[in-house]
Amino acid sequence: MQRKPVGKLLLFGATGDLAQRMLLPSLYGLHADGLLPEGLTITGSARTDMDDAGYREFAKKALDEFLTEDRRDEGALASFLDRLFYQSVDLSNPDTFPALAEKLGDVSGGLAIYLSTAPSLFEAAITGLEQVGLAGETVRIGLEKPLGYDLASSQEINDAVAVAFPEDRTYRIDHYLGKETVQNILALRFGNSFFEPVWNARGIDNVQITIAETVGLEERAGYYETAGAMRDMVQNHILQLLALVAMEPPAKFDGNDVRDEKSKVFRSLRIMKPEEVPQNVVTGQYGDGAVKGEFVKSYADELGKPSSTETFVAIKAHIDNWRWQGVPFYLRTGKRMATRRSEIAIQFKAVPHSMFAGRGGLLQPNMLIIRLQPEEYVQLLVMAKEPGLDRDGVRLREVPLNLSMDAEFAGSRRRIAYERLLLDLIEGDQTLFVRRDEVEAQWRFIDAIRAGWVANDQKPKHYPSGSWGPSAAIGLTERGGVTWQDD
Repeated sequence: MQRKPVGKLLLFGATGDLAQRMLLPSLYGLHADGLLPEGLTITGSARTDMDDAGYREFAKKALDEFLTEDRRDEGALASFLDRLFYQSVDLSNPDTFPALAEKLGDVSGGLAIYLSTAPSLFEAAITGLEQVGLAGETVRIGLEKPLGYDLASSQEINDAVAVAFPEDRTYRIDHYLGKETVQNILALRFGNSFFEPVWNARGIDNVQITIAETVGLEERAGYYETAGAMRDMVQNHILQLLALVAMEPPAKFDGNDVRDEKSKVFRSLRIMKPEEVPQNVVTGQYGDGAVKGEFVKSYADELGKPSSTETFVAIKAHIDNWRWQGVPFYLRTGKRMATRRSEIAIQFKAVPHSMFAGRGGLLQPNMLIIRLQPEEYVQLLVMAKEPGLDRDGVRLREVPLNLSMDAEFAGSRRRIAYERLLLDLIEGDQTLFVRRDEVEAQWRFIDAIRAGWVANDQKPKHYPSGSWGPSAAIGLTERGGVTWQDD
């Protein structure tokens, strides 16, 4: 595994929305904090015809718009812009690649490529890079999703990439893995002795993972109509979170050991048969409603035509291994939901016997809540006795033990997930990137569910915008005596 910083970074899609909102601000942040290698050059590339000065002006406008006030520093900004260069390339036209190679020059000191483009262009991009000598042993490549739309297309993309870039030089990006609180899942589990004895089917009743958005289509109609919630959120972000919760302790915190353990989880995911899908999966599509007090249109109205694309998915999943046998994992994501929230809720089993029952004391099972956004905190719900003389009975109440990341680490700057991932790509650390066997195991799980939709002619159920999804999603958990964590 490569762990040597490169001297050059090449950004494909350098004029796109992701580059403006995330990539350029992230790279500036790393530069301003002195974390980029000395002399690292950043070359942007897209179809737009532009020279170096034009791209620097473009980047400055993006940074003026998307940098927070506390990060602005004119001196740092000027020296960052000096790192930027530009070369237009049409990925579908091999004749445009020689000029790119000439612009980059000698890459023997290491080149990292960030490729954010339509999956249909992956093979052409890899071929073009290889033909002009930009795919050798000193070059590594980062791939932004979507990496296909099913197992077969994902394998086709991976095969095309593997022709020029072996696995140890391929970095598949899932930006959720760069979030600070996501990495805290590993710190909580494997850095504290009191969780591990109960982190299994003997101690945990169920796990809930929710990624809820209040936004609708925005500017993503073309992509979302072909992807839907299952491919857009479950196949990557939610299943990666599931793996971090469920994985066995790695021997070391490095790219091989961590990803080995995640891969074992994905191979243990129970693949649903077509007849099992309707009982274990609920899909929905948002209708008219109100979000944050404002009326919003239905998905079909936003799209401008009827559609069977799902904007909500809830799944009851199982992991068939020793640690998790019988524990349901409830996975949920949706657009136009009641609130914006990403969190993991782990409900522990109830105590085997309550000595307070005879005195009126009611117990609730303990719950660990890991909130990823918009706030970042870890909360453990425990039972405590209310103050009093208890002459009329013992009163117990659930109280939270809170660890607020913002409060506890107030002196540390909260970094954009892409800052960490771009720096790891530049430095050659694969720990927070996704390996091919992980991606393909994730697709096998997803493809089986989608096959069940087709076999059962299962269509999304409509739900009002501003709600928590179709009522059938409530039934999905309540049949197992579980309630979604919606507080």
